[in-house]
Order: sequence, then structure tokens, then C-alpha cells
Amino acid sequence: MGALRAALALAALLGVSSAVLEVHVGTGTVFSVEGERAVLPAWYTSHSQKKPYVTWLLDKKDADPFQIMTYLDGVVKVEETELKPRVGFLYPILTHNISVFINATRERDSGQYMCTVNVVDDITSPGKNVGVINLTVLVPPATPTCRLQGSPTVGANITLSCTSKKGKPLPTYQWQRMPPNLEVFFPPAQDHARGTLKLTNLSLDMAGLYICVAENQAGSAECSIVLEVHSTSTKAVIAGAVLGSLGALVTVIFFARRVIGYRRKKRDGHEEAANEIKEDAVAPKTPSWARRPAADTISKTSTLSSLAGAREKPYGAKPPSDTASILTATGSYRGAPARGGPHTPSLSPPTTNGALRHQDTSPAPVPTASLARAGAVPVMVPAQSRAGSLV
Repeated sequence: MGALRAALALAALLGVSSAVLEVHVGTGTVFSVEGERAVLPAWYTSHSQKKPYVTWLLDKKDADPFQIMTYLDGVVKVEETELKPRVGFLYPILTHNISVFINATRERDSGQYMCTVNVVDDITSPGKNVGVINLTVLVPPATPTCRLQGSPTVGANITLSCTSKKGKPLPTYQWQRMPPNLEVFFPPAQDHARGTLKLTNLSLDMAGLYICVAENQAGSAECSIVLEVHSTSTKAVIAGAVLGSLGALVTVIFFARRVIGYRRKKRDGHEEAANEIKEDAVAPKTPSWARRPAADTISKTSTLSSLAGAREKPYGAKPPSDTASILTATGSYRGAPARGGPHTPSLSPPTTNGALRHQDTSPAPVPTASLARAGAVPVMVPAQSRAGSLV
């Protein structure tokens, strides 16, 4: 390097004229949108008519520089496989225009492009025959995704978020509410870098259509979300409906059990009443024929009075049996015949030695239940006093 500078200085001092080769670039930075065509403008100056030797290289941050295309002796050769169908010289080389184009650019095409030119007859100054152009391929934002975080109920706080998975450079975000209630939001409620919008103390008037726009130098994309503000929490409504259904079911079961219990109790009461005799039941009425005194009854009373005077022992030694006479269903009395004597209708039992004695040979009494079924009515027989009168 030092020797070359010394030689050039010496040639200038000696007056030796020589052509100087120099490469020029139209701009040091080129931007292209992904999918579009990019042009890297470059040319060189030289007084020589010889064909140049042109080389284009690509220097990426994550790799060493590598050669992508060359021009030598009128032949163009593309070294990079990925760029081969998409790269080429824009003009014929002999016009000294060495600009290149890249079709359908991709994000990985970004990097620093360098071109060098050498001509046999030209003397080049150090660094003058090299041109550098930085290419940046921009990527539009991908369609973002809008989300709602929180419960949109009256008085609550929520956050609307907007995120795009692709974009170079990183997109910025802008939230706004669409007409009829157009509203644009600013920090701190909105974070342009993160794409969040915080809405506090919600009210029913804050409902509407919200749109998020993701934007960078390459383009923009948007998403939307409909905000519906509820007066009560949906979970609370669902829980209330479930509890109400359970309450109604419990009430139905309760009343059903009460009705079944009432019917069962009523049925049991009817069965018990059928098996019991009520205390307040009205006694059957005595037939009219039983209430009228018969003629034989009067005669029997006179007989009893006469017999009482002939007794040797005082009355009351032994009370007459209550079963000495029985009133039949026809209203007559059936007395037991005395031993050795004829049957008499007298109610007075036969006497032995002037004393009253119970007849052991009397027929067995008819059961009360049988008499009741036959329609008989029990009648109390009056007892005798000492004077022979009926009591």
C-alpha cells in the first residue's frame, strides 16, 4: 500500500499521465419491500477501452463475504445458487454501468453489497475501485391478532391486545373505535409498541367496534374486535340460572314428598277408623214393642209380690242371679222349669226350704254378640225390695 502511493506520487512528479479508475454508487442505502424488485445503482469511470473485470459480493452479519456474480471477458456468471434466477446486470457492461437488479426480494437478501472493478490499463487508487451499497428488504406486517383480556362488565377494567407475528422493521400499533362513536386513543392508555389498549371503569357507552392497525414502512394490516359491555357477569348469570334450577327442583321434590306423606297419612287414618269403634257412636233405639208393658209382665209382678210374703228368711240373703231370666226377641221371658213341677211363666225362681236357689240345670246363655246380630236389645230386670215391690 505504501509502495503504491509512493509510485503514484513519483509518477505525478515525473509528469507521467495515467488514467485513474474509480467506482461510483448512486446511494449507499437501498430499501425494498419483500416481493418487489430492488436495484443497486453503480458505475465506474475509466479512460481505457479495455473490458473490465467486475465482481459483486455480499457481506452478511452472520457470515463471511461471498461472491454472488462476476463479469469477465464478456461473460456473466452467477455464483450464488439462491440468487441465480433473480439477479443480473441492469445494463450492458461496456456502457460502464454496472448496476444490478434483484427480483422478488426476500428478507434474507438484506446485507451489504460490494462491487469492485479492475481494468488492465487503468491505475486505481486504494479504495476508489470499490463501491458499497446496503440493501434492506422490508417486510410488511402480517395480519395481527386482536384479543380481549378481562371480563367486559360495567365498572370493570379490560385490556385489548394486538400482535403481528411478522414485520420488518417491527410494526407499531394504533387502536381506535369506529363510528358512530369515533375515538382515537393515546398514551398511557395505549402502548404503540406493544399494541395494548387499557380501558378502565367500563360503561355501556364504551361498547362498539374497535380496530387495531399494525404498520411499518413496508405496509400495514389490521384486525378488529367487537366489545360488548354487560351489566352483570356472564358467569354470575350462569351460576344464578343453575342455582335457580336446583332450587326449583328441590321445591318440587319437597312438595311431592309432602303430598305423598299427606295421602299416606290419610289412608292410614281411614284404615284405623274402620278397625275401631267410636266412643261417641249413637246407641240403637229401643223398638216400640219393647217399651210397651205387656199383660203377662203385670201378672208376673203381682206374683212376685205374693211370693215375697211367704218367704221364711228375710230378703237379701242372696241376690237373685241376673241371668235368671232373659228377654227374647219377641218380648217374652224364658224361665227355667222347677224340679218336678210344670213350666210356669213366673220370674221368681223355685225355692227350697223357703230360700232362693240358683238353677244349675238352666240352659246355657246365648252369647251377647249373637243376640246383637239378631236385633235383640238388652233390658235390665228390676230387683225386688223387702216389701215385695219392684225397685
